[in-house]
Amino acid sequence: MDKKNTVIGVLLLVSAFGVLFLGQRFSPPPQEQVPEIAPTQAPSPTAPSQVTPGQTNLPASSPSDATFAALAGDHEGEQFTTMENDLVVVRFTNFGGAIADVEFKAYPDQLGSTAPFVFNSPRVSPMLAFADMPGLGANTAYQRVSAGNGEVVYRAILEGRLEVNRRYAVAQDGTGQDPYVIRHETTVRDLSGTGSPQAIASLSLGTTSLSSTSGFGRQYLNVLSWDGEDLDHTRPAELEGGGFLAMVGLKDGTPKTSISKDGPTVWTGVSNQFFAGLYHSDEPGLGTVTRRVELDPLPGSTRANTGVTGVAKYALPTVEPNGSATFGGDFYVGPKEYRRLRQFDAEQDKIMQFAPYFFSRIFLSGIVAPILNLTLVWVDSWVGNWGFAIVVMTLLLKLVTLPFTLAASRSAKRMAKLQPLMKEVREKYKDDPRKQQEATLRIFKENKVNPMGGCLPILITMPLFVAFFSMLQGTAELRFQGFLWSDDLSAPDTVARLFGFPLNIMPLLMGATMIYQMRLTPTPSTDNAQAQMMKFMPLVFTLFCYNFPAALALYSTVNGIFTILQQVIVNKTTKDEPVAVSAGANAVTTASAAWNPGKGKGRKKRK
Repeated sequence: MDKKNTVIGVLLLVSAFGVLFLGQRFSPPPQEQVPEIAPTQAPSPTAPSQVTPGQTNLPASSPSDATFAALAGDHEGEQFTTMENDLVVVRFTNFGGAIADVEFKAYPDQLGSTAPFVFNSPRVSPMLAFADMPGLGANTAYQRVSAGNGEVVYRAILEGRLEVNRRYAVAQDGTGQDPYVIRHETTVRDLSGTGSPQAIASLSLGTTSLSSTSGFGRQYLNVLSWDGEDLDHTRPAELEGGGFLAMVGLKDGTPKTSISKDGPTVWTGVSNQFFAGLYHSDEPGLGTVTRRVELDPLPGSTRANTGVTGVAKYALPTVEPNGSATFGGDFYVGPKEYRRLRQFDAEQDKIMQFAPYFFSRIFLSGIVAPILNLTLVWVDSWVGNWGFAIVVMTLLLKLVTLPFTLAASRSAKRMAKLQPLMKEVREKYKDDPRKQQEATLRIFKENKVNPMGGCLPILITMPLFVAFFSMLQGTAELRFQGFLWSDDLSAPDTVARLFGFPLNIMPLLMGATMIYQMRLTPTPSTDNAQAQMMKFMPLVFTLFCYNFPAALALYSTVNGIFTILQQVIVNKTTKDEPVAVSAGANAVTTASAAWNPGKGKGRKKRK
């Protein structure tokens, strides 16, 4: 029984680390590609757009690899209009009458840089530009009608029959609106007297890529949609092809140019580890289309940098003869700050992906992680440093789980004392599993030991720790926050490189605490194979954690230090209760009598 408990515990821990931090390498196979929804009435591709003189319609540049989307080229005569508030600088372009990019004043582009991070740069298309409507898309120059007081309006005339006005409003300081939200409205007015039937159009959601040279956070790089009940996401790996499943013939390994997913959407977005563009339309959408983007390596890295770009599909309203129709929505372009996103009314906080995998979902990470995030933000506002906030939070978690971990430690200590009796039972009944089990259970009963006492308390604490790990990975506030020798808690704490290999201190400290912790903890097993496996586990976990962001390694290290202190106290304060040796010895004899009631003289009948 003790061997089974040990193996179960080890497998659970290995599964936790494997799923949480290597799961992105084994993402589910892509859904079967669905053809694009064609417009009910598409404008003629050869018809000129009736706009201001000097309009330039440039074809999109062709990518070297057709499986990648092409980055946007420069347009001759392109004009930009800038609107800003305390936290963002929004740059609009007249080509497509859309949002070129957004600067985040509170988030620098690189560590130590004063330049702000720019979302949708480089880009495949301006955000909210029409992606599939010739004469109205990103290669069409709109006329800027007005600009001022945080609002800009663009206009284009399509084939002399439809007037299209695109209005954007950036939240202004002091209005109570979220500063990262841009209000968008497109109004279509009939000029011909014939009207326009309903059509399907796609709006660009933007382009994004990895935000760390380590490649960590790959599982957060995706195109997402929320239908009111479930979150769907498409990652770059789903378009890459190849992989283990393709090798064994379980999926098509050919790289895909795009993945189209149809179905109702409340909001859609593109996301990386820390930032997102999220469009909440006034009317439900019809699905998303995702493509990969080949980008230059991040500064200081030679690692291939693959991004994603996405579009959301919507049904444009019918325009009555000589009438007009308007569609629009709210576009959040900003950091993934849970305390901000949770204030919106369409569950936009789901984009945080606190429970991206089945393992994290069964441990209720989607419920626990938001609470931990809010607590961590509150602790930081109190201590004034994110590193110290993680230390305090780890201590708080240890205090909350202290009764359970103490119970597990005491149970392990009692189990260790019973090993000689259990070894005697295993040797005596090695050829009779039923007798062995009966005798073992009698030993547990007479010594008041629960064989599951070491596992159940640990399982109860798992939701807190799994949720804390999940929460720390996508918390934008940790980006470029320093602590001790680490300059960035969201990246590995590399202090030097030895022959090109990074020297990360925090994971090594974590491994050291695990080794010392194992020496202090009683081992409830005399099986040599299990003992050797347990000695090997600190090395395995150190390798798992070696390229963790410093925030995660800091949490693991501090957790290990607190656990060591806890175990020292348990070892000194727990009374060494004598093992019921006679009861244990009699258990062997009694078990034998129970299975052989007719044998043996002078034995009492089992009641």
